[in-house]
Amino acid sequence: MFTLKGSRLPAADVKNIIFFVRPRLELMDIIAENVLSEDRRGPARDFHILFVPRRSLLCEQRLKDLGVLGSFIHREEYSLDLIPFDGDLLSMESEGAFKECYLESDQTSLYHAAKGLMTLQALYGTIPQIFGKGECARQVANMMIRMKREFTGSQNSVFPVFDNLLLLDRNVDLLTPLATQLTYEGLIDEIYGIQNSYVKLPPEKFAPKKQGDGGKDLPIEAKKLQLNSAEELYAEIRDKNFNAVGSVLSKKAKVISAAFEERHNAKTVGEIKQFVSQLPHMQAARGSLANHTSIAELIKDVTTSEDFFDKLTVEQEFMSGIDTDKVNSYIEDCIAQKHPLIKVLRLVCLQSVCNSGLKQKVLDYYKREILQTYGYEHILTLHNLEKAGLLRPQTGGRNNYPTIRKTLRLWMDDVNEQNPTDISYVYSGYAPLSVRLAQLLSRPGWRSIEEVLRILPGPHFEERQPLPTGLQKKRQPGENRVTLIFFLGGVTFAEIAALRFLSQLEDGGTEYVIATTKLMNGDSWIESLMERPF
Repeated sequence: MFTLKGSRLPAADVKNIIFFVRPRLELMDIIAENVLSEDRRGPARDFHILFVPRRSLLCEQRLKDLGVLGSFIHREEYSLDLIPFDGDLLSMESEGAFKECYLESDQTSLYHAAKGLMTLQALYGTIPQIFGKGECARQVANMMIRMKREFTGSQNSVFPVFDNLLLLDRNVDLLTPLATQLTYEGLIDEIYGIQNSYVKLPPEKFAPKKQGDGGKDLPIEAKKLQLNSAEELYAEIRDKNFNAVGSVLSKKAKVISAAFEERHNAKTVGEIKQFVSQLPHMQAARGSLANHTSIAELIKDVTTSEDFFDKLTVEQEFMSGIDTDKVNSYIEDCIAQKHPLIKVLRLVCLQSVCNSGLKQKVLDYYKREILQTYGYEHILTLHNLEKAGLLRPQTGGRNNYPTIRKTLRLWMDDVNEQNPTDISYVYSGYAPLSVRLAQLLSRPGWRSIEEVLRILPGPHFEERQPLPTGLQKKRQPGENRVTLIFFLGGVTFAEIAALRFLSQLEDGGTEYVIATTKLMNGDSWIESLMERPF
């Protein structure tokens, strides 16, 4: 298996070559280059192409224009919709989904979400109740109902695993991804970016310390680590607020060194044998602890910096409703010092969302400053952000955010980061709106917040899917409901952490499984909306 790249294909003594690609035009150019640079004198090889998750006429036309379409014996599609990332997490990893849905009115990714949900129902039973909020949620529910009608012939006889499905549009809650995530996993993603559950880290911190070599041959290759719940320690700390991670790591260190000390007490052959049998597990735990201690040190260097503190202070002021209606001096300084554009856009968009849009003169001022500092080509990006509802003028002269904030209790002043009692710990004060909606749906139900649901964009609805007799669930007392929550347009690790926190509550009554079109953070989200001027 090779990564797709230009020029010639790697030499290999094989008859068949299969290209396994997303249907993107720029990839077709690379494939054509591969096929055309094939050595005619050597043995002829057969080419095949598999598009994931669907074939695209545009891509095939591009291959035809480049004169290589005839070289492919098979042109098929591999319908991979939902990819499991963890025991409770599925993602379609479709980078463009938000932009396609909200800017280009292209519903392809919604169709794939609906198809993925149908596959899930075929495996785990029909989901009896569907709740939704937002335009895209409504579309997906409609597609599912239509697909179900088209398959009426076969009754689904699988006993249902899920009790509810909640479909949530990302644009119902534009605020959450813009804020800096403060969980351990969220911060790793904010600072280093987690790609398909792998993270690449600066290698210096991971070099084994040797005596007396003065560190002359430090590794240059980035350290690549896989992050998921299969690793015991990571499963324990990933969803904690970063301020609570240090104490867990030091407790773990004591436990591990105590376990290694046990070897001195092993006297008999039986005891020694038992100690040796535990060694592999203990060594893995020690390696895992060393890695996470290094990562925590790297993150701490960032979170203790003055700039991180200043940025966080501004974010928290906006989210708690302080000075959202005037030009912010910290943002002005960032632009004047030419900080990364994405950082500036995130803050300006956050201010806009926390003020239901900015006053025209504040908005014009920010736009002018950004274009003069970073270049006029970014006018297209600003237009996209406006169209997506992230950076817009205030219409009707009313700021609805305070009403939403108070009704949904989005801002909590006294947050316990060590032993949290509320989901607001993931942002040290702000409770993610999307997760609060899920929490209120499970109890007391959305009727209690009708007023706020009307302010938030898009319709809210409920559909029932009748189950064949004999498949209705009789819930035992104390048995949890299982809700599948699908974020259309992307979800952040902090939201996932908040949902896991709700699943673990003693009296919560609901367990959550999370699905999304893309795992993302504020940077990758804003980046997907930026126009690349060619």
